[in-house]
Amino acid sequence: MSTRFLHTRIRVSDLERSIDFYRKACGFEVRKRNDKSPAGNQIVLLSLPGNEHELELTYSPDFRVEFPEDLMHTCIGVDDIVEYCARLEEEGIEIWPEDWREQFTSGGRKMAFLTDPDGYEVEILEN
Repeated sequence: MSTRFLHTRIRVSDLERSIDFYRKACGFEVRKRNDKSPAGNQIVLLSLPGNEHELELTYSPDFRVEFPEDLMHTCIGVDDIVEYCARLEEEGIEIWPEDWREQFTSGGRKMAFLTDPDGYEVEILEN
């Protein structure tokens, strides 16, 4: 018997805006879309090429997205974090902490963050 970690669900307040963010900022692709689940939600499964784990975006017009700050985050790995973050900034996506470039010169693990439209943090690590 084997067990696999298949997906992580997050609730979103605007499905199209969230799909657009995760596609443009993180490179996700829409793998599957269900406009009416048994519970009445709209569900979109996003995946990164070469990865099995998926991100499930769930939208329901009667659900208000609220969560405590710093409750959870997702994380993606990139080959060149400086190039990746610079490209995102050129596209108008805010990278934090504000001094992320300076932090990379002090050694250690290179990491930065961005925030999705609902306030979920996305950590970026260099592979």
